[in-house]
Amino acid sequence: MRRARRAQSVEWPTVLVAVALYGAFACLTWFHESLPWWLLLPLGAYAVCLQGSLQHEAVHGHPTPWPLLNEFLVLPNLWLWMPFRVYRRAHLVHHKDRRLTDPLEDPESFYMTPEQWGRLGRLERSVLWLHNTVAGRLLLGPLLCVARFAGTEAGRLRRRDRAMIGDWLPHVAGVALVLGWVLWVCGMPLFVYLACFAFPGISLTLLRSFLEHQARDAVGERSVLIEAGPVFSLLFFNNNLHALHHAEPGLAWYKLPARYRARREVLLAGNGHYRYSGYAEIVARYLLWPKEPPVHPATPEGAALLLDHQGHAAGAALTERHAFAPQTPRSHAASAPPSSLRRATKASSSSATAGSSGGGV
Repeated sequence: MRRARRAQSVEWPTVLVAVALYGAFACLTWFHESLPWWLLLPLGAYAVCLQGSLQHEAVHGHPTPWPLLNEFLVLPNLWLWMPFRVYRRAHLVHHKDRRLTDPLEDPESFYMTPEQWGRLGRLERSVLWLHNTVAGRLLLGPLLCVARFAGTEAGRLRRRDRAMIGDWLPHVAGVALVLGWVLWVCGMPLFVYLACFAFPGISLTLLRSFLEHQARDAVGERSVLIEAGPVFSLLFFNNNLHALHHAEPGLAWYKLPARYRARREVLLAGNGHYRYSGYAEIVARYLLWPKEPPVHPATPEGAALLLDHQGHAAGAALTERHAFAPQTPRSHAASAPPSSLRRATKASSSSATAGSSGGGV
C-alpha cells in the first residue's frame, strides 16, 4: 500500500520532460555533424539549460519521494562544471530569504561588499560593470562563475574538507558519462561541445538569474516576477515566476502558472511590483546598460554608486514601476544594512562565501 502511494506521488510530467530532454540531447550529439552550427548551438544550449532547471527541481525534492533517485535523474551533468551536491547545499542556503542578496551570507548573490570592491583594480571593476549588462552576463558570466567556483573549491581543498569526496565522486561519474558519450561514442570534438552546449547553456541559465533578485529592505521585494512566454517558461521550469517560487519552494514547476494566475495581484503587491513582461524587455533595457552597480546598496559606498548610476540613467527606461527602480541612498541610509555587512571582520573571507556556488544558478 505504501509503495502504491509513493508511486502516485511521482510527478510524471517532470519525468516525461527528463526522458524527452535526454532523448533530444542524445539525438543532437549523435547527429551533430549533420547540423549547421547556427542550429546546433541554440538547441544544445536549450538542452543544457533545461537540464539545469531539472537539477533545480531535484534540489527541491522533485520529482519523486526518493532523494537518491532524484539525484540519479540528474547524474549526467550536461554543463560539466558544478557537482549537484554542492549546488544543492548552496541553493538551500540561498532559500533562507532573510539572507537574499547579502554578499556574505547568500551563496548566490552577485553583489559585492565595499571591502571587496576596494581591493579591485580599474580593469576588474570595469569587467564587473560589464557583467551587470545582459551582454556581459551572457559572454563573461560563465567564465566568472566557473572561476569563482574554482577558487572556492580550491579553498576547500586546502582546508582538506573531506566532504569534497562525497560531493565530487558522483559528479566525476556524471561528467565521465557525458563526455564518454559525446567524445567517444559521438565523436564530437571537446571544443564543439563546450562552444555549442556547455558554455551557452550556462549563459542561458545566467539570463534567468540576471534579475531574479534585487537588494531591498523588505524581504518580499527582493524576488522578481517575469511573465515569460512558453519557450522560456519551459526552459526555466517556470522559475521566472521567482517570487512565487520563493514563497512556495516545494511546489512543482508545472503547478506554478495556475498558482500564479490565482495569486497574481497578491504576489505583485508583496514584491513591490518588481515585474517584467518577458525576457525581450530585459534584453531591450539592459543589453549594454548595467542594471545596477556591483556593490550592495545597503552601504554608503554602494548607495553613492547607485545615486551616480541613477543620474546617468535619467531618461532611460528605468522609471516604469515594474522595472528595476533602485532605492535612493536616503532610503538605504534610513534602513539597517544586512547583519553580515555590519560585521566588518568577515570581509577578509567573504570572497569564498559569496562565490561558493559561482553566482546565481
